[in-house]
Amino acid sequence: MPAMRLILLWHQHQPFYKDLVTGEYRLPWVRLHALKDYYGMVKLLDEFPEVHQNFNLVPSLITQIQDYVAGTAHDPFFDVAAKPAKDLTPQERQFALRYLFQANPANLIGRYPRYQELRECFRQHGDSPERAEKYFQPRDFTDLQVLSQIAWFDEFFLEDKDVAALIKKGGSYSLDDQKFVIAREGELLAKVLPVHAQAAKKGLIEISATPFYHPILPLVCDTNAGAASSPGLPLPQNRYRHPEDAREQIVRALDLHEKVFGVRPKGLWPSEGSVSEEVLAIAHSLGIQWMATDEGVLGRSTGVFFQRDGNGRLPGHLAERLYNIHRYENGATAMHMLFRDHTLSDLIGFVYSGMPASEAANHLLGNIKAAAQPVLAAGRDAVVSVILDGENAWEYYPKSGREFLRRFYDALQREPGLEAVTVSEAIARHKDFGRLPSLVPGSWINANFNVWIGAPEDNRAWDYLYHAREFYAQNAARASEAQRKLALEEILIAEGSDWNWWYGPEHHSANDRDFDELYRKHLSNVYQALGAAPPDYLSQPISGGEVRPAFTPQTAYIHPRITGDKIRYFEWMGAANFTADQRAGAMHGKQFLLDSVFAGIDATFVYGRLDFAGPVPDTESDVVVNLESWAAEESRPRRTLRLDAKVQAGKLANWKVDGLAEDISPVNQKQEEAAKVALLRNFEFRLPLAWLLAAPVQGKGSGKSGTTAGVQGVAPASKLRLRFSLWQNGLPADALPLEGWIELLLLSEGELHAG
Repeated sequence: MPAMRLILLWHQHQPFYKDLVTGEYRLPWVRLHALKDYYGMVKLLDEFPEVHQNFNLVPSLITQIQDYVAGTAHDPFFDVAAKPAKDLTPQERQFALRYLFQANPANLIGRYPRYQELRECFRQHGDSPERAEKYFQPRDFTDLQVLSQIAWFDEFFLEDKDVAALIKKGGSYSLDDQKFVIAREGELLAKVLPVHAQAAKKGLIEISATPFYHPILPLVCDTNAGAASSPGLPLPQNRYRHPEDAREQIVRALDLHEKVFGVRPKGLWPSEGSVSEEVLAIAHSLGIQWMATDEGVLGRSTGVFFQRDGNGRLPGHLAERLYNIHRYENGATAMHMLFRDHTLSDLIGFVYSGMPASEAANHLLGNIKAAAQPVLAAGRDAVVSVILDGENAWEYYPKSGREFLRRFYDALQREPGLEAVTVSEAIARHKDFGRLPSLVPGSWINANFNVWIGAPEDNRAWDYLYHAREFYAQNAARASEAQRKLALEEILIAEGSDWNWWYGPEHHSANDRDFDELYRKHLSNVYQALGAAPPDYLSQPISGGEVRPAFTPQTAYIHPRITGDKIRYFEWMGAANFTADQRAGAMHGKQFLLDSVFAGIDATFVYGRLDFAGPVPDTESDVVVNLESWAAEESRPRRTLRLDAKVQAGKLANWKVDGLAEDISPVNQKQEEAAKVALLRNFEFRLPLAWLLAAPVQGKGSGKSGTTAGVQGVAPASKLRLRFSLWQNGLPADALPLEGWIELLLLSEGELHAG
């Protein structure tokens, strides 16, 4: 009699939030999801020993959990939750208000009346930490700190009598209550990895791996794979092709799993289900026996479309193709392939949270049986694969979906003829494998890679990665072993899929800017690790943001004296002005060092002024000003200069201008008369316009022989662009404008007034 087998695979993953240079975690989601989902998902199976499942643990998630368990994770979100409320600074109080309500309002916040009350108070003040802060007393912050952590505790952890007593208390929490919750977090996190190892040893689960930092392997192997799955897709300017990195990501994953769980994984869930023939060949060479992806990849590889009827069912011939285990064989490469049922997987991820648990469980079981029925009727074993994220969906279910899972698992265990199995169990019991001689590159999202490549932001991110990887290849041999190791690690992290997930038009969240900044930080660390300064462009966001800074264009010529003493207000009237919008990045602790910038011209000079958000930094820093001149209708700047001023102990040490052949530092008396830089309470400069307006010169020379107006056949420059940034420890710490440039039109004084 043919068998019906169900493969449930839960993919547990969070991005790599840790900055390897500073050791700081940019976001807290590893800790919070480890508290809420990972332990209970496995522990629940003790109640259903016949329901075998598969858990895919991303190695970069494992290492971050280990970091928290060891007590070595520097998590500013945890620090704010742990600090006595009376000792919170105003900035920390605002940070707490902005961050600690980031949870599902119905199922996490709404579960606790006092937490809901605090959220409503925050919302009454426009969700603005700055406005709401004065209405929150220390006792309110203590309640917020306690409840914002308990809300993320797993259902099993909430059954602990001491935790249950705190919940029953409801509010008015003491410092001892707060200390208890914080201490208990460490104890609970320490249970996550061991419970997986124990369940695997019992045979309840199979643990599979993902390439270490969750990269889209086909694109790491060759970014041209993007156009192979989507012909005509715009590609990055530079072709990224590093199959050796893809191999390294898999090797590291297998090694870590074996070290942590005592067993080398047989299977691989490639990041986002992304596969290609090149990736399969690499995985096969490393001993991987099975991989999985989406039904769409199978459809494109075999020339069929899995069209369902009005009830969501496939006709018999398509069901026989999908509900099978396939055997890919091409040359020396062989691989067992699973293709998930997209519809069934999405029902759990996006639909059943809005249904009563018993109804949802019965609906899912009925759909699984109906899906397999045409295959069974043909006398063949049916293997139905349901694969989805094992964490994100549960925020939308009451009590993390445990009632739904219990009812579903109980029904599975009672259903005659239906086996819930691990992948390896399914392969061992299967007889009639589908034959797959070729595979079209694709992922579990639309069977292509368009989420991660093709959009301008995506392609820019790949180009930045390309340049960092090339820099490593050219300079690693001259660096120490420790430097090479750190630089390569940062490259492998930057190859992860999560950064480009948030670039482009497809996905956005409150954390877009954080992901963007962290990605650029990882790339910057490559250069720093090898003893070089990162490129200036890494100080600018890749993603288009929602920032609404205040900008005023230049309205009149200015002639300020360059003193750096911040007292000559009237001398800067008429200048273009750009003020930072600190609300845009305050979430998750962005440190603002720059407050506002001013810029303007007169007939002879370009002027700039930078005001700091606080005192002049006393740590060694660089104030960098990038300047460009542009002519109308030209696609690139006419001339580019870079003013770099070194600050030591809060004072100007020296400065230089790069972009001209001739030295123009203050040691040159002639140039000092023209150019001037000052730093006291703020930073100010003056540079000759001629340095920017000079036409490009072929061959050698300073390029200061005249302006474009005097060069026949060359259009005069029409505008200047400026950008200010502050660098510390060789990395960009802050910039204004954070996105884009300040533009100055090259107009006469009369034209400026008239405009």
